[in-house]
This record gives sequence, C-alpha cells and structure tokens, in this order.
Amino acid sequence: MSAESTEHAISAEAIDEQDKALSAVQDAEQDVDSGAGAEDTEGSEDKGTSASRLEEEGDVAADYLEELLDIADIDGDIDIEVRNGRTYISIVAEEEAAGLESLVGKDGEVLEALQELTRLAVLSSTENRSRLVLDINGYRSERAGDLQKIAEDAVASVKEAGESVALAPMSAYERKIVHDAVADLGLISESEGEGADRHIVVSAD
Repeated sequence: MSAESTEHAISAEAIDEQDKALSAVQDAEQDVDSGAGAEDTEGSEDKGTSASRLEEEGDVAADYLEELLDIADIDGDIDIEVRNGRTYISIVAEEEAAGLESLVGKDGEVLEALQELTRLAVLSSTENRSRLVLDINGYRSERAGDLQKIAEDAVASVKEAGESVALAPMSAYERKIVHDAVADLGLISESEGEGADRHIVVSAD
C-alpha cells in the first residue's frame, strides 16, 4: 500500500471514528478546560491517579498503537513517559517517514483522532478514562511554540484595542496551553462554544 493510499485510508477511518470518540471523552476534557480553574482541576485529578495506573495506560496505549503501525506498515518507535499525573506517548522515527506524517494530518487533525481512539482503547481495556497525550514526530512540541505566539498576539491585541479576541477552535489540550500562556501574560481567557467549535476568548477582565 502506498504512503498516499495509507494516509487516505487511515484519515478516513480515524476521522469517521473521531466523533464517536469525542463524545466518550468530552466530559473529562471539559474538566481541564476552564481557564484559570483548569490548573486546580488537573491538580486534584493528579492526586487520585496512581503511578501504576498511568503505567498500565501507557502499556495498553503502546500495544494499540503498535498494532496500528503494523497494519499500516509504518515504521516508528513508541516512547512512554509519565509526568504530572498524565501519560505521554510519542511515536518517532530515526529517519524521515512519510507514513508517520500521514498520521499527523493537516493541522494535526488525524493525530487528534488517533489520540481519542487510543484513549478509547485504554478505556475499553482498563475501564478507566484516560487523559493521555499522543504526539507523533514532535508535532505537539512544535505546535506548543505556535500556541505561545498565538497567545502573545491575542494579549497584545486586547491591550492595544481594549476589545476581547476570539481565537480559532482548538483541542482541549491546546486550549489548556493557551489558557496558561494568557494567564502568565496577565490577562483572562475563557472557552466558549461546543464540540469542534469550542474556542478561546481572551479579554482584559
């Protein structure tokens, strides 16, 4: 199967399943998406999440992703890290791999879908909801820099014009990064909208 056909096949399946996956994890994601209160909520969850449970999440997620890579005939190494009460899974390749890029998709769309599917795999196996974060080829690390710049530009605009600024829709994970960045810059941010349209509004008060 060519890299292009693999991308179309995986993208179609992953995106088709994303809507179902999002409904299963929406409640958990809403808990960490309330601006200034998000940090407090995450802290309370961290205390109740044991290291052994997170390690189990990582093992289940790795098995699921390894099977997916085998089916898609894509090479990649899976790294598991547990920190701050959350499991982080990274898929990387020593050499540039077009197949892995297809698992990221445009604007990380396929990556987000695969993350939700991986969370569902963990839920199915452990009966525990997971807040694991999936990264492929360092996409999220690079994206974090972009999100910081987005937050800085929004804050500058609010300070200059005195009006609130609505940002483009983002995933709950990305919104949390922007919420924290805006708070560090001294302004206020809130999430508005539902589902795929949920976005951040930055304001002075």
